[in-house]
Amino acid sequence: MSPTPAEPGTVVDVRHLTKRFGGRTVVDDVSLKIRRGEVVGFLGPNGSGKTTTIRMICGLLRLDAGEGRVLGFDLRTGSREIRARLGYMTQRFSLYEDLSIEENLALVAGLFRLADPKAKVAETLASLGLTGRRRQLAGTLSGGWKQRLALAACIMHAPELLLLDEPTAGVDPKARREFWDEIHRLTEGGMTVLVSTHYMDEAERCHRINYIAYGRLIAEGTVEEVVARAGLVTRHVSGPGLEAVARRLRAAPGVEQVAAFGTSLHVVGRDAVALDAALAAVAGDGVRVRPAETSLEDVFIQFMGASEDNMA
Repeated sequence: MSPTPAEPGTVVDVRHLTKRFGGRTVVDDVSLKIRRGEVVGFLGPNGSGKTTTIRMICGLLRLDAGEGRVLGFDLRTGSREIRARLGYMTQRFSLYEDLSIEENLALVAGLFRLADPKAKVAETLASLGLTGRRRQLAGTLSGGWKQRLALAACIMHAPELLLLDEPTAGVDPKARREFWDEIHRLTEGGMTVLVSTHYMDEAERCHRINYIAYGRLIAEGTVEEVVARAGLVTRHVSGPGLEAVARRLRAAPGVEQVAAFGTSLHVVGRDAVALDAALAAVAGDGVRVRPAETSLEDVFIQFMGASEDNMA
């Protein structure tokens, strides 16, 4: 039986995706919906099933259960058509290090049988600022330039959907920002992006986020929606002797997280009354407490603490 048709404007509409390896369920009943032109973040701890889910979406892994459509094609029967219309950037640099930037892109253009490949390579080099380095061997590039080359190879054939699996790991902050500026430029042209990341600042640049913990999807929505639904209360603590204050707070009822941020503490809990009672016991003698905004990192730490490792 064919899956239910996707809603108009929906690029990814998958339901109840499940994948098992050796008796272990590594993706457990995951459903995702992504609309055209969105940048959607996929977050979660290592081993949570992000990469496995992405590989199912792009037709590289067979589903054990579930259904859906990607780019209008049935996920079970249309994997070849899906792969021809998407770009997939893996965690590892997968181009030839003993070829130049230009040679690598020429090879990709040939694999996709692009019309006028020479012109397409020149256009791609220019659009990503690679023209001046076109003859440099890929193996001699820094992490940021390798990342830019990998992105160029993924978008040469103008995919409708771009899947990025932790694309900025090991890249400096400036290169990460430039990468994200390029991603948003691509979506302005109609491309849709699903990106897995561990960086909270990158998650905040997504239109919507999905949080997966050990195979199960446990939160989705805009950053503001996910933070609000978590129901956490956060306080900022500053003053002298914070190491001793932190030890006392970690043992106090109502306190679920205590994290040092420079010369202050971030203290988090779900019960505002219990949290404030714990803080009142340490306030004074220069120790000051004030309300603070709950961060996305606070929420994700909470999610991780409440989730059970399905691979343990």
